[in-house]
Amino acid sequence: MGFADIFVWEMLGTATLILLGVGVVANVNLNKALGFGGGWLLVAFGWGFAVFVGASVADASGGHINPAVTLGQAIAGNTPWDAVPAYWIAQFVGAFIGAVLAWVVYKLQFDAHDKPQDTLGIFSTGPTVDNKLWNTATEVIATYILLIWILLSPGASEGPDGSVFGNAALGYAGVAFLVVAIGASLGGPTGYAINPARDLGPRIAYAVLPIKGKGTPNWQYAWVPIVGPLIGAALAALTYLALPV
Repeated sequence: MGFADIFVWEMLGTATLILLGVGVVANVNLNKALGFGGGWLLVAFGWGFAVFVGASVADASGGHINPAVTLGQAIAGNTPWDAVPAYWIAQFVGAFIGAVLAWVVYKLQFDAHDKPQDTLGIFSTGPTVDNKLWNTATEVIATYILLIWILLSPGASEGPDGSVFGNAALGYAGVAFLVVAIGASLGGPTGYAINPARDLGPRIAYAVLPIKGKGTPNWQYAWVPIVGPLIGAALAALTYLALPV
C-alpha cells in the first residue's frame, strides 16, 4: 500500500475516532448537552466504541489510528519502517480534523457553557495530580497494555461445527473492549491518552478554535502524552520480540 492510500484510510479512521471520542467527552462535560453529568464510565465506553468505529473505517490500512500502534508494529516487524511517516502524518492530521468537527457539532453548547476556561479536557488529556515523571509512567504502562495485547492477541480458531471463535473473531470489538478496560482501570491519573495523535491533534485544534473564554492549551504538559505512549509501545514490541512466540 502506497503513501496516498495509507494517508487516506488512516486520516479517515483517526478523524472518526477523535470526532466520536471528543464528542462523548463534550456531551458529558458541557452543561447544555443532553449527556451532561454522564460520568467517567460513559466516557470510557464512548472512547472504546470510538476506537471500534475508527479502526473499522481504517481497516484497509490495518486500522492503526495511533502512532504508538504504528511504532509498535514497526518494531515488531509487522509494518515497514518506510510506511511509518505516512501513518503518522495521517493520524495527526485526522486527529486535528476530528477535533474540529466535534467542536462544530457542539459549538452552541461551548458558547453556552458556564466554565469555558475549563474546556481543554474535552479535547486533550491532563493529570489529576501534576507530576510529569509519574504521569509519563502512567501513560507508558497503559500503552504497554494496549500494545502487548494487540501483538500477542491470538487469531481466530474454528470449532468442529465451522464456527469461528477467539479474539480475531471479534474484529476491532476486541481492542475496543480493551480500551474500555484501560480507561476504567488506568485512566484516572492522566485521562489515558495512550495515543500521541489523539492528544496533540485536538490540543492544537483547541489552541486555534474560536472558543469563547477558553483556557490555555497547557503546552507544558503536551509532551507527556506523546513520549509516554511511544515508550510504552516500544517496550511492548521489544517484549513481544523477546518472547518465544
